[in-house]
Amino acid sequence: MSSLAMSSFVEQQIVLHQFTAKHSVQARAMLGWSREDLARQAGIAVDAVQRFESHAEVEDETRLTLAFRLEAEGLVFFPGFAPGWGMSVRRFDSAPAEPAAQGIIARLIGPTGPQPSEA
Repeated sequence: MSSLAMSSFVEQQIVLHQFTAKHSVQARAMLGWSREDLARQAGIAVDAVQRFESHAEVEDETRLTLAFRLEAEGLVFFPGFAPGWGMSVRRFDSAPAEPAAQGIIARLIGPTGPQPSEA
């Protein structure tokens, strides 16, 4: 098995063990999605979402499809914890006035222009 195929296999196994029915319900609530919305977004049947969220048996492919679709929205899943937003996702109602890192740096190094006593 090639390293790329092995990596994909390992990633799928991790997702299968980390993504739970409760995660699906919580993730839909975070996104404001109904079961129908998730099914449409994932390209699967509504009854497949219903079965999964009711803890019934579903195909691994269905579970992976749901997990990957929700991850595409920026959510991350860990066993025993509610879904969270991934580090690469920036969700703002409006753009921040100043990037946080720039504000921190400016405070640490102080003003960088000519000082009044130097002018």
